[in-house]
Amino acid sequence: MTTGAVSVISGGSTGIGLAVAQRLAADGGRIAILGRHPEALELAGLAVEASGASGALTIVADVTEEAEVAEAFRKIGAKWGEVHALVNAVGPSGAGRFDDLSDDAWMRTFDQGVLTAVRCIRHALPLLRRAAWGRIVNITAMSVQHQSTGLIAYTAAKAALVSVSKNLSRTLAKDDILVNAVAPGPVLTMPIRAAVRAARGDQDDPRDAYRVMAETYGSSVDLGRVALPSEVAEIVAFCASAANTYMTGAHLNVDGGSDFT
Repeated sequence: MTTGAVSVISGGSTGIGLAVAQRLAADGGRIAILGRHPEALELAGLAVEASGASGALTIVADVTEEAEVAEAFRKIGAKWGEVHALVNAVGPSGAGRFDDLSDDAWMRTFDQGVLTAVRCIRHALPLLRRAAWGRIVNITAMSVQHQSTGLIAYTAAKAALVSVSKNLSRTLAKDDILVNAVAPGPVLTMPIRAAVRAARGDQDDPRDAYRVMAETYGSSVDLGRVALPSEVAEIVAFCASAANTYMTGAHLNVDGGSDFT
């Protein structure tokens, strides 16, 4: 339990990020969510409060913009004065094969997949250093270890985020700030739901969703189903909590048995 801990989730209005926010809220945490869309943020804030948060703050911010990130963390600092955990859950939109991707697409994917986390970490660090303990968790992807030809830019960005995470774990060890990365396999979030719906599968059934992903994209998961966001959130929440006292620099697979490399 980390009652009262201040956690910031970038990309926390939907999907894995929202599930993490709800899981940390269930421990009585104070939760700040950063996202671009006001309507989604409003719903996320209600969900987080219903999950048990002792305080919730939703901030409209495009984390590809330095000034908006700076302002978001200024607001968090003004409200709580410290941050115990930062979770970077923004996902890049860089699907596509090599021949299909322009320089602009590559740059956009790396901005979304790496630099959004870098910006948030930069502005969170003063607040993390003020807290009694500090944790950073970056969400990567199974494709870092199990390459997909249709996700080359996405996977390259996530691989760069792994490198940033491991380097920061050493850089921040002197501050007792633990930095880890979590690599989900296929998760029943909006993009997968859309793909399953397009294939006329059952988007609410993790096993049927996996069938579609396997047939359409070659996904391979030993457990024979996709994950629920809450299953990934459990692992992220541990990494982001005071209960994690000695693990740093790790890259944890939450993939249902998908790492074959």
